Amino acid sequence: MSGYNIIWAFIGIAVASAGAYVLTPKGNNQTVIRTVIIMSLVCCYLMWAITYLAQLHPLIYPKKVGLRPPHEE
Repeated sequence: MSGYNIIWAFIGIAVASAGAYVLTPKGNNQTVIRTVIIMSLVCCYLMWAITYLAQLHPLIYPKKVGLRPPHEE
């Protein structure tokens, strides 16, 4: 796990958004289609980035205290 994955994913999303902007077919709904595609990519990226960073640097570390009583024979 590396922090650089966030940057590479951002670059990939930026390229995909630019491609969607350029390759959207002409028509009455061109602006709507562009907006939907780009907003979907941005929202998915943000959800992934937040989840990835939360696992990379957790705010609360788990504490292992008294989970099982000791085994006595």
